[in-house]
Amino acid sequence: MDVKAAQRLQLSAVVQPERFGRRPPFSTCRLGVSREPQSLRVFVSPMMMRRRTTALEVSSSYDNISASILESGSVHAPLDEELILKNRSQETQPYLNGRCIYLVGMMGSGKTTVGKIMSQVLGYSFCDSDALVEEEVGGNSVADIFEQHGETFFRNKETEVLHKLSLLHRLVISTGGGAVMRPINWKYMHKGVSVWLDVPVEALAQRIAAVGTNSRPLLNYEAGDPYTRAFMRLSAIFEERGEAYANANARVSLKKIAIKLSKRDVSELSPTDIAIEVLSNFCLMPFLLTPFRRLQAN
Repeated sequence: MDVKAAQRLQLSAVVQPERFGRRPPFSTCRLGVSREPQSLRVFVSPMMMRRRTTALEVSSSYDNISASILESGSVHAPLDEELILKNRSQETQPYLNGRCIYLVGMMGSGKTTVGKIMSQVLGYSFCDSDALVEEEVGGNSVADIFEQHGETFFRNKETEVLHKLSLLHRLVISTGGGAVMRPINWKYMHKGVSVWLDVPVEALAQRIAAVGTNSRPLLNYEAGDPYTRAFMRLSAIFEERGEAYANANARVSLKKIAIKLSKRDVSELSPTDIAIEVLSNFCLMPFLLTPFRRLQAN
C-alpha cells in the first residue's frame, strides 16, 4: 500500500498476507467515517478461511452453490485447481506489480466471489465498492440508499469511493454494476487493471431469480415470474451498459471459458475456473510489460 497515499486519505490499514501454500486469510475492506469532512477511512480486516483437509462438501459448479455462498465467496477449490491458481498468480505478480484490480460486470456476474479468490491467492486485500458506500451512509443497504436518497446520491458516493481507492495499491475491488457508466470512474479504475466478467444475460437471470430481487433496486419494476422479470430488466440494463463494460482492460467471457473447458454451459464453471482465466489475461496485456514506469506515472 502506498504510504503517502494512505496519509493523504487518512487511511488505517493492517494487512499481513501470507504465502498461498499456507491457506492465508484474505483481507476485506470496511469503511469507517471520520468526523473530519470529506474524509474516508478504509480498514482492512482479515477474514480467516478454514483449511480443507477432507473431500469437498460443496460442488464448485454455480448450479449447486447456494445464494449465500455466491454472495460471500466462501467457495473452496479442489487441490488441482488450487495448484493451477497458485501457478497463475506467481506468473502474474511481476506484471501487476501491486496495481489494484477492478472487476466490473453486470449484477450477479460473480465479481465478489471471484474477487475474494483472487485477493487470497495474490496476497491482496478485497474491497466491495457497494459495501464501502453502505458503510459511509450509516450501514444502509444499497436498496435502502436508492429508496431514501435516490440513485444519483448513490452514484456520487460510489465515485468518491473509487477515487480514494484509486490512490492505493494491492487491492482487488468488486465494483457496482453501474459504476462503468461514469467516465470519471474509468479515469480512477484505469490507474489499476480493470476486468470485465462477461456473463450471458440468461445465466444472470437464473442466478438472481434463485435468490430474489429484494437487494437489487433496479430489478423491482418488472411484472411476471422471477426469471422473466430478471431477464427482461437485465436485458435492458445490458443494452445501456454493454459499450461501457468494453472500456475494461480485459474481457473475460464465461461463455468462451465454458467452450474451452468443454463445459455444457457457464453454469458448470467454478469460480476458480474464472479466477484462473482472469489471472491468465494479465500476462497478455501490453501495458503491463512495463509495470514500474506505469506505477510511477500514476
